[in-house]
Order: sequence, then C-alpha cells, then structure tokens
Amino acid sequence: MTTFDDILEEAGKFGRCQKRIFLLMSLVSIPWAGVYVGIVFQGFTPEHWCRDPAAVELRESCGWGLHDSRKYTVPLVNSSAGLVHSQCQRYDVDWNSTSLTCEDPQANITAITPMTACKHGWEYDYEGRVSFTTEFDLVCSNAWLVAMYQSTINIGFLVGSIAIGYLADRFGRKMSFLMSNLWSAVAGILVAISPSYTMLLVFRTLYGFGVKGGWIAGYVLITELVGVEYRRTVGILYQMFFSVGILILPLIGYFVTNWRWFNVAITVPYIFFLAYYWFLPESPRWLLSQNKSNRAVKITEAIAKENGRTLSKNIETLKEDVVKSSTASFLDLVRTPKMRKHTFILMFNWFTSAVVYQGLVMRLGILGGNVYIGFLISGLVEFPAAFLILFSIERVGRRIPFATANIVSGAACLITAFIPESMFWLKTAVACVGRLGITMAFEMVVFVNTELYPTFVRNLGVSVCSTLCDVGGIVAPFILYRLAVIWLELPLIIFGVIAFIAGGLVLMLPETRGVPLPETIDDIEFPDRKKESPLKNHQLMNLLPPDVTTNKETMAV
Repeated sequence: MTTFDDILEEAGKFGRCQKRIFLLMSLVSIPWAGVYVGIVFQGFTPEHWCRDPAAVELRESCGWGLHDSRKYTVPLVNSSAGLVHSQCQRYDVDWNSTSLTCEDPQANITAITPMTACKHGWEYDYEGRVSFTTEFDLVCSNAWLVAMYQSTINIGFLVGSIAIGYLADRFGRKMSFLMSNLWSAVAGILVAISPSYTMLLVFRTLYGFGVKGGWIAGYVLITELVGVEYRRTVGILYQMFFSVGILILPLIGYFVTNWRWFNVAITVPYIFFLAYYWFLPESPRWLLSQNKSNRAVKITEAIAKENGRTLSKNIETLKEDVVKSSTASFLDLVRTPKMRKHTFILMFNWFTSAVVYQGLVMRLGILGGNVYIGFLISGLVEFPAAFLILFSIERVGRRIPFATANIVSGAACLITAFIPESMFWLKTAVACVGRLGITMAFEMVVFVNTELYPTFVRNLGVSVCSTLCDVGGIVAPFILYRLAVIWLELPLIIFGVIAFIAGGLVLMLPETRGVPLPETIDDIEFPDRKKESPLKNHQLMNLLPPDVTTNKETMAV
C-alpha cells in the first residue's frame, strides 16, 4: 500500500513548495509575540500619586510643575528604598482652608498630619506613553487587575488550543487556520476599542482563543507537508520566528505609545494572513484521513510540480496508513508506572517553562530604566537557543541538553536576584543567560513530549501536558506582580527554584535519541524487552504432543 510518505519521496520532502509554505506559516509566530508578552508595553505602571482637585488648582495658580506639586502635597512614607512619596495615600486636609501659599508650600504639614486613601483618582507621570493601567486606574488596591490582563490571554490560549485542535481534525487544517485568523483580527480590534476594563478582559480572552488556535493549526499543517526527517527542524525553526517577533516588539512599542494603537499594530498581520487562502494547500494527510483521495492527489501533484518533480503512476493508489489501536483515554497516561512518571514530569516542565519565560519577559516592564533596550537585548539571546538545540540533540541527546537548559536558567535567576543594582550590566548579562536557558527548555519540551508517548496516545499526551503551559501562563503574572511588591527580586527566587526542580526531574526521563518512536505502552514500560514471536517458547513447548521426547530445557535455551 502506497502511503503519503512514500509519495513525498518523489514529490520532494522539503522542496521549493514546502519552503514557501514554511516561510508563510512562520510569519504567524511573529505577531504572536506581541499578543503573548505585549503587556510589557501596554500595561506599564508609571510613577503615580493621589489626585487632589484642590492641590491641582493650587499647582495651576502657582505655576508649579507636576513633580513640584507632588513634592509639596504628597506625603513621604517608608519603603525598602527609604523615604519615598506615597502612591496610594494623601494628606487628609483641605488645601483651600490651610495657610499654604506659593511661597510657603508646606505650611501646616507636619509629621502628625493625618493621611487617607486616594478618593479622586491618581495623577501619572506619563512620559509620553498611555497604558491601560493609567486609563483604568489599575493601581494600589486595583493593581492585581493588571495581572488579570495577562491571565485572560492564557485562558484563551488554553481553550483555543483544545477547541481549534478539534476543529482542525474535523474541518481541516487550512480552514481552521483561516477561521482562527479571522477570529483574531476581529477580537484584536475589539480589544483596542474596549470601553471598559471588564469588556477588555472579555475581548482579550477571545483574542487568545483565536491566536493560539491559529498558531497550532499552522504548526500542524507545515509538519504534515514535509518529510519525517524534516519535521523536528521545521518545528524548532517555526518557534524561532517567535523570537523575531520579540525583536520587533520594542520598535513598535517605541513608536506606538498608546496601548490601543499598539494592539491595532499587532493585530493587523492577522488580517493579511487571511490572504493565505490563495497560497496554502490543505493537508493531503488530513484529506486522506477523511477519504478525500481525489483532492489529496491533486494537491500532491501540485506540490511535486512546484518542486520540479514528476510523480509515478502509483499516485492513484495513494492511501494513508491507518494504525489500528485501542481508543486513547486520559487513564492511559497515568495507569502504568513509567507512563505516569513521564506525564507528571512533562506537565511540570510545561508549567515551569511558561511561568519562568513569561515571568522573565514581563519583569522587564517593572525594572525601570530603558525598557526598549532591555527588551531588545533579552530578545537577541533567544536566537542561539534554536541553533544550540539543533546542534546538540543528535550529538548529545535530548535529556542532558533539556535538563541543562532548565538548571542553567534556574541558576541564572537565583544569581541575578542577589547581584546588586550597582552592577547593572552583570545583572543584565546573567538574566539574559536565564532567558536563553528557559527558551531552550520551552522549545525542547515540545518534541520530547512527542517522543515519550506511544503512537495511539501521542496526540492526547501532548495536548494534556501542554495545557499546563497555559495554566503556568495564568499563574505567572500573579507571581511576578504580587510578589514583586514584597521584594522586587522575590519572583526570581521562585523562578529559580522551580526551574532547578524541572531540570532535576528531566534527568529521570529516558534518553530518546536514536530510539524508535514507541508504538504501545509496553514499549514504554519494558523498553529493553526483546521482541519475541507471538507464540512464545514456553507456549510452544506446552503445545508439543506427549510422544515427542524433545528436551524442553534445551529448547528453552
């Protein structure tokens, strides 16, 4: 029986056609970076303090600047950095009834002057940038809502990856990809025009649903169009284009200073992706699974023609292998000891990769300094990750590079936390090493996951384990923003510890380099068992007739 892989031998495993499609699909990873970590530019929190209408009038009448007004009318409070102007309290006085004048701005203000919470909103030192944080006053008691903005996109990712995965199997890769991009384009514009913060969270969730689903549909489509030996390389490079998006993001943030227009900028590409309708084929593999052989043949012939190849006549007999196996269920992932171990370790690594990666990126937005330069530098260190993976996995294996990437990332986080601010460049360099390590771990967990499950449960295993990635994304902003209030470096301690644990757990996984993909659970549980004839020796001996005087012990040997 001729299979699609057999036909690709003639049509070209990674010819001009596949390269063109790969380049087109890889562009989808670029705007995803803006959706995933754009909060650094959309949700920054500038210097702020309580707004007092009477103090504003006084500032205008005296001709004070914004910072003069804060110095004269905002109380000082103790913090880890010493005495600083309060962001969430103001003097409980009526400025119009005090003897304060433009010449004597601090009259009647003493250490015993009572203070109260902000009642009339806040004033912000915008620095020419407008974020949703300032527009909706998400500071002080409402600061936790900033983390919700990032968490909702991950909720959308979680639901979208499952739903679009199902729809891609039901209606095709190409159609699911196009519908996801249409959804993303509409949802992205709705985010940009959200009239309230509640609606912003709703639209942001819908945005995540389409973006993640479209990215996965594109990933599946390109991997199904190339030869087996190219799938891993294509998958890693497909993810690497996310790093290209990371490099472009600070440029967009620098020139587009309003968070609403920033969201429009990262949404526009999804409108252009709709034009892919005329440039992408449907997956022949999927068509064959749906018994649509005629369409599969036409598409395969078109691929061969673009690749400058000629197909033999056996194209008409094209069929896809059907693996007969029991129906996969979640229990298959945890029923036996080694399967259970693999599942829990992989789930924890998916979770860790998302928490540490998102945490390190979003941390750039709360450090102060030049966020554009910091973001650009940290993005540049992601590029070596893909090349280090491609260089090491076939020479060293999977387990050691995977574990090392986690451990290096964890060590870098812990070291960065204790480097003083005065050693800025050393602190930045070590933090970048952490980004490199966690980027490698994030990209490796994808294909290691596929190599540790048998065929009949492989897709389910990857789907279940990768859901922890989105759970990690939901948790990450709360770890970063809430713990940083206690101590700015405390999130790094958490990131370092869980990355260390993840690296140690990876060492408990088996090496899969050069090992055939498992077909059954027994291949996982008993990897060293020699393949025997279906009729085992002891069974054969028991079937011998009684009058046969063969030495059973000799036969067993």
